[in-house]
Amino acid sequence: MCTPTRSAATLIAAPLTQPAAAAPAAPFSPLAPPALALPNGLSLPRPHAAAAPHTGSRRKRLWELDSHAHCPVIGVCLPIHTLRRVLAKVLGGQAVAVDYEVHCGAVAEARVRSVVSEAIQRDLDQRYAQALRQAAKLKTTAAVSDGWNAARHGADWAGTFWATLTHPRCDDALAHRVLGEVHMLQHQVGIARSVDSAEFDALRTEHQALQRHCNEQQQRLTRLSAEHALHSEQQQSQLLQARAHLLGRDTRIAMLHEQLQQLEAATPGLRRRVELAHDTERLLARVRELERDAHLARTEAERQRERAEASDSALRHARLQRAPDAHVAAPANEDATAPQARLDDQAVLCVGGRPSCVPLYRLIVERTGGRFLHHDGGEEESTARLEATLAAADVVICQTGCISHNAYWRVKDHCKRTGKRCVYVESPSTAGIRRALVSLAPAA
Repeated sequence: MCTPTRSAATLIAAPLTQPAAAAPAAPFSPLAPPALALPNGLSLPRPHAAAAPHTGSRRKRLWELDSHAHCPVIGVCLPIHTLRRVLAKVLGGQAVAVDYEVHCGAVAEARVRSVVSEAIQRDLDQRYAQALRQAAKLKTTAAVSDGWNAARHGADWAGTFWATLTHPRCDDALAHRVLGEVHMLQHQVGIARSVDSAEFDALRTEHQALQRHCNEQQQRLTRLSAEHALHSEQQQSQLLQARAHLLGRDTRIAMLHEQLQQLEAATPGLRRRVELAHDTERLLARVRELERDAHLARTEAERQRERAEASDSALRHARLQRAPDAHVAAPANEDATAPQARLDDQAVLCVGGRPSCVPLYRLIVERTGGRFLHHDGGEEESTARLEATLAAADVVICQTGCISHNAYWRVKDHCKRTGKRCVYVESPSTAGIRRALVSLAPAA
């Protein structure tokens, strides 16, 4: 509880519309004796007016409450800035004292009926009009007590406090209990405010850190936004360049297509001529390839002829040495009455056969007037040289019994493709060679 030592009038400065030297005397209630003047502007508290016993259904007034109730009522139900405003309005000046002194002066004025206490009464009634209307419905002391118990922990417990103390059915016991609970609640509120203040300081520090972090993030987002805008502008520029390039290319393609249509219209059959030119180039390349193969075949034929002549000369020389008689030149088993084929200036290719019988094959072919060519069918000579030898030959005798499958199919494919006459002999023998030459002679 506060102990007032100065009245509210001594805590008010000069009126706002007059100089400080002409400040009027503080007004006081006509029902209370004036305070005694003391040095330095202090005054003793006025003696309390004896409050008449309260009866009936009229609400109690502020100055009719117990002296211990004024301090909690003004401190809890009236904020300090509102109290200063009320005092300044009533006394016609501005309060210059600290909050505690203003509170103590108001408590001293509230003990008696005065202009200050009446103004505080009106302000409290207006502020808590709703709580007063709800409390007016309570008709017994027990109901008032239950209403206080139900609303003391609510958000508007100050209004309930004022309505309970001034209720006509609030007796001394209830008032004493309510004042005690409010007193303890003020202590708890003070402790809670200190805790809340510490938490507020911590939250304020955290808020400042978060604000700094937010500012940093905002700056980062601004920088990223600027970079993104620049990158987007660059991509837009590149896109425009690409579109311009594509447009130019499409324009050139359209111009070339138009020129092509004009050329085709001016030169009928141009496309066909171009195709024929391409076919001619391919045919010329094929002709050059065939000419190259023919040259290789001629070279191989010359080499075969030279070898054949050398072999024939050696064979004749050996026969002359063994049998000077001219009749020995013919084979012993040769039939004199057999028909003789004539293949003058024809190149006869013999594929396969026994190597020991090759000189006899040569002798039989040369007696018909033809040129003898030979290939062993892949036994020792490569099949790659067979194509050149086949190209140099006019007629072919293929002894199928002593050649490889690859050589056989090469001979058959070449003769079918070029139209050359080919006679197939199953068993290699001189009689088979003679019969093949006889079958080839008419065609030759």
